[in-house]
Order: sequence, then C-alpha cells, then structure tokens
Amino acid sequence: MDKLLREIRKCAVCDEYLPHGVNPVLSACAKSKLIIIGQAPGRLVHESGIPWDDKSGDNLRSWLGIDKKQFYNADIIALVPMGFCYPGTGKTGDMAPRPECAPLWHNRLFEKMPNVNLVLLLGLYSQKYYLGNKTKETLTETVQNYKNYLPSYFPLPHPSPRNNIWQVKNKWFEESVLPELQNIVNSIISEN
Repeated sequence: MDKLLREIRKCAVCDEYLPHGVNPVLSACAKSKLIIIGQAPGRLVHESGIPWDDKSGDNLRSWLGIDKKQFYNADIIALVPMGFCYPGTGKTGDMAPRPECAPLWHNRLFEKMPNVNLVLLLGLYSQKYYLGNKTKETLTETVQNYKNYLPSYFPLPHPSPRNNIWQVKNKWFEESVLPELQNIVNSIISEN
C-alpha cells in the first residue's frame, strides 16, 4: 500500500489541465474500514495537503458524528476523492474533478483495503461513477433512497457550505438520514 500511495502522490497525469499544479491529496491504509469518496480537493486542501481541511470537512465530520482524531485515523477511514488534485475554479465554484484519477487509481487502491465495510459517496460525481444507472433522477432522490444501496454504499450530498440551502429545504436529511449514518459509522469505528 505504501508504494502505491507514493506512486499516486507523484502522479502528474493531469498536470497540463491543472492551473495550480499537481498535489494529489488522499489518505488510505490497508486496514481502512470505511472509504469516503468526495469530489476533489478545494483550494485550501490543495494548499495544506490535508484531506477535508476546510469547512466542507467540518460539515462532514459533524454529519458523521466523529472528531478529527477519528476522521484522520487511516486505520479506520480512507479519504479518497474522485480527482486527487485541485481542479481550479470555474464560473460557479470549483471545477469538476479530473476524470483520469478514479479509473487510474481507485481499483488499485481498493484492492489493497480488504477490510472495508462501507463506502460513502459524496456528491453526484462519485454516485454516478459507482452507482451508475442505479442512481435516481436527482441527487436528492438518490440520497432519500440510501437504504437501497446499503450495505456497500451510502450516498450523501457533498458537505460543502454551498449545500446548506439544500439541507434547509430537505429537513428529512438531518432528521432521518444523519442519525442512521452516525449509527453505522459508530459501529464501524467501535470495531477498531
């Protein structure tokens, strides 16, 4: 696993498309039990090199009901984005994750994590990639029907503060989905 992580962190396949250069950001371990697949690092994460080291990460940890020590324990949680490098900013926010990373690296990584109990799919990019035609018409419908994807996957919206309006409009998420998510995550963590 260490050799593969070093190889990923040296990857420059997309360099010509990245206005801020390459800096693959991820965290994983052969012992990981939970994989969190997000979109791509934002500007702050690109600068710090620490996955989810921003307000989205704060929201995500709150959703999961865990602290930073648990979140950054790679023996428990692998943090693997769809695109490993910051793609830059577009007209309405960060650009889409580069499409090269997931097909190039995900399978190789996940083959080295035999203890994984659950994969959290944050946002449309990971849901479309992993759920394919099993996704519903909208992200909201996919998240509402999260039980259909268990025990392998748990689809969630992206925890970006930009999605706070979505959460206000969809109270059921906080009332019924998050408690279920926290119970599952807690049971995975308590096995450690």
